[in-house]
Amino acid sequence: MALGNLYIISAPSGAGKSSLISALLEQDNEGKMMVSVSHTTRSPRPGETEGVHYYFVSQTEFEQLIEQNLFLEYAKVFGGNYYGTSLPAIEKNLAQGIDVFLDIDWQGAQQIRAKLPSVKSIFILPPSLAELEKRLIGRGQDSAAVIAERMSKAVDEMSHYDEYDYVIVNDDFAQALADLRHILRAERLTTDYQRTQNAVLINQLLAK
Repeated sequence: MALGNLYIISAPSGAGKSSLISALLEQDNEGKMMVSVSHTTRSPRPGETEGVHYYFVSQTEFEQLIEQNLFLEYAKVFGGNYYGTSLPAIEKNLAQGIDVFLDIDWQGAQQIRAKLPSVKSIFILPPSLAELEKRLIGRGQDSAAVIAERMSKAVDEMSHYDEYDYVIVNDDFAQALADLRHILRAERLTTDYQRTQNAVLINQLLAK
């Protein structure tokens, strides 16, 4: 069995990253795709489920995992809570041929590339700053001050787009989703992937 592929997907808030990932998973009829579930030290919010949204652990437990070098990447965010991506969990799913998506920012992406240079990365861009602001306002979740902060942060985030292997402009959602699916399909057609996936066939074809 060929290993699954590990993907980093990053975007500024409002670019449509979460919607694209959700739509992609809904179309996965083979169960060969999943979003990585992170560990966090913050308390569960209403409606959040252990092992589905996050793995909720104490700060002591999280720091023990850091000492054991069991995180692919981790960060301590504003408010003092830790968030991290479990390396053993990623390796287990990849070994089962599952493509795993890491929904992280450019800083986490840099950490992961340093440890796993083979990871593939995708950056989602909005079609314009005006459209990005419109989408943030349309969500009705944030105050004007928070939206202004998100817009300011977005420019810095987008300046790192050229560190990624692929860039998708989410202007038309259906097209952006198709672009994302094409990337995944292309990665499953690489020589290295096919060498493992179709090892028996290739050996038969090359037998003398």
